[in-house]
Amino acid sequence: MRLSFLEPLYKQPGPFASVYLDTSRDAAIEDPDAAIQLRWRHLRDALASEGADRDSLTAVAGTVGSDTDVPGTHGQAVFTAHGRLALLDELPAPPARDIAHFGTLPDTMPLIVQRAPGIPYLAVHVHYGGRHSTEATGAVRIEAEAGMWPLTKVVPGHRLDEEIPVTDWMRAAGEVGRELAGHARRIDVEAVVVAGDVWARGILVRRLPAGLRGQVVTVEGAGESQPGRALLERKLDELFRGRMAAHDRALLGAFLAERTRDGASAEGLAAAVSALQRGGVKALFLNDHPESPFRLWTGPEPGQLALTEQELRFYGIRELHEEQADAALVRALVGTKGELVLMSERELRPAEGVGVLLRYADPACRM
Repeated sequence: MRLSFLEPLYKQPGPFASVYLDTSRDAAIEDPDAAIQLRWRHLRDALASEGADRDSLTAVAGTVGSDTDVPGTHGQAVFTAHGRLALLDELPAPPARDIAHFGTLPDTMPLIVQRAPGIPYLAVHVHYGGRHSTEATGAVRIEAEAGMWPLTKVVPGHRLDEEIPVTDWMRAAGEVGRELAGHARRIDVEAVVVAGDVWARGILVRRLPAGLRGQVVTVEGAGESQPGRALLERKLDELFRGRMAAHDRALLGAFLAERTRDGASAEGLAAAVSALQRGGVKALFLNDHPESPFRLWTGPEPGQLALTEQELRFYGIRELHEEQADAALVRALVGTKGELVLMSERELRPAEGVGVLLRYADPACRM
């Protein structure tokens, strides 16, 4: 996963207030806004107990629950620094628990986890209920959305909505196919998910460019999509659950190949820290353990991280803080343009849950 979406956050110094909370406005909740504000009051008290200043609390309070236009279950991630909003992101699902943290580094891992696996896709729903003949009356309606799963649940992708007389469908399907191919190329899709009438969608699929046709997955029983949510959301959830993005899987394959030949890879927290200090990490592989006890010492710059306070002081760094290891690792990755791959232990279990694919073989990083 590329972490460029976090770059604006690290362009300013901390301390940061990091808040994650459920901002769903479910019809089953009698007064959802009151429920959101109650959850926020609990988090505000937690931030205050960690030393958050009044301006930071005010900045979060002015943002929490502002996503009134997002339907369905979801959440918000709010980051502030020095009394100003630093980053606001919608969460595709409510957080497992509401979180509040105030510290030198922002707590970004829950946000990253919510964005995974980050699969670029194209969803197409072909609506038609008439006679299977181009001499029939009526129209074929095409709904399509190019998005990134699961973020598209709460941040709409590029949409296409066209209605075409069925008498013109044979010719028009080719034009629609070329338009869809253009959207697919822009985000380098790895799956084209097609639902709807078997006859009408079959004509469209056969007129897609050959390269795109090979990525088509047809699904049945799509149903109607909820306004403001991802097209074919329920089917996409079933299709992509537990799946890694192709880009991340390629990085994992490269890591495993390098590990086999004792090449440009390393495992363990110490090795990862050493590689990040040198800016030598192409990708970091992490088993996400929210309860992880690992801590790291950090300085003001992304590459200033170490296992011990003494190591950083040896290099003349005076402004030091002890932080959660994942917060320090993510900041270093963003600052050095490295990527992060989250995976289950079924995929890979590196030492201490951390592995790195190096930009170049570096014996100093092999622990």
